[in-house]
Amino acid sequence: MWNSIYRFLCGLCAPSSSEHGLHGAHPVAALGRDILSFQSTSQVPDELSRHVVSSKKAQANWYKKLLVAWKKARPPPKTPEEAAAFVVQTLKNHQKADVEGLLSFYGLPHPNAAAGTPAAPPPPKKPQGAKFELHTLPIDPKSVADGDTVNVYVDTADPREAGSVPREVQKAAAERAKARAAKNYQKADALQKIIVDAGYRPVPNARGEEVLAKKYRIRLRGIDAPESAMPYGKEAKEALLKLVQGKSLKVYVYDEDRYGRCVGDIYCDGVFVQEQMLKKGFAWHYTAYDQRPELAKWEKQAQTGRKGLWASSKPQKPWEWRKDKRNGTA
Repeated sequence: MWNSIYRFLCGLCAPSSSEHGLHGAHPVAALGRDILSFQSTSQVPDELSRHVVSSKKAQANWYKKLLVAWKKARPPPKTPEEAAAFVVQTLKNHQKADVEGLLSFYGLPHPNAAAGTPAAPPPPKKPQGAKFELHTLPIDPKSVADGDTVNVYVDTADPREAGSVPREVQKAAAERAKARAAKNYQKADALQKIIVDAGYRPVPNARGEEVLAKKYRIRLRGIDAPESAMPYGKEAKEALLKLVQGKSLKVYVYDEDRYGRCVGDIYCDGVFVQEQMLKKGFAWHYTAYDQRPELAKWEKQAQTGRKGLWASSKPQKPWEWRKDKRNGTA
């Protein structure tokens, strides 16, 4: 009972087997979370014994091997098929019944299940020029800074993040969970500071469970929204918030700006966020850094329809406003 409560609070564990298989938990993320949780707690999932024949001691040995292999994987598995192959290869010298039971526990495909069936299509490639892709946790209202900047959090069980979480952060997260369970909130707050200072934070996932996540600051590529102190600055922020609040985002990152922000394209439920901001008239096409013709077209549509900031006869460009402010003429 204590293990279940502790691991739930820690947010590094996977849900129960019924949650893995029936309630939409991503099997790769669940596997990664349990592997990383084992590093901090030396505990295996409570419900796993229902699916395998070997003892808890043997199960712990599997997770030791999986942890070592997960850290060495470059990149770690991203799809259920890759994760299944990873488990089978890592535990190839163990009983077949145990390996198949472990796959079933996480809702991963059995290698033989695909025999005679058409191969799945390859995953879509990143857009040309994109350096990497992020899949975020649901966006909190406080994460939207203005009309073109948003802070996002990525679950550390995500294959891209799993192998790079600092040991001290994992330890602090585990100790924080213990402190909160013991109602030692002063200690928990001190541990929270260690986690946050390292660029991580415990945040709720789509199921409301607290998980350890890495923070990224995202600057929307190709647009420039009015600053908060400018006319339409508040409206631009609210427009972006309305698009992303409570939703998980896909972010294609192309560059990093001088402020350390990731410059990227953001998609929400298949909708290109920059397109909506331009069409609604809450951002300018930032031509100094991005010459994509579709951005110019969407900006022109808003101008023609006098939407958003284009309702003003002479809207000021944000980059000119910032320059005037630096020069003391704003």
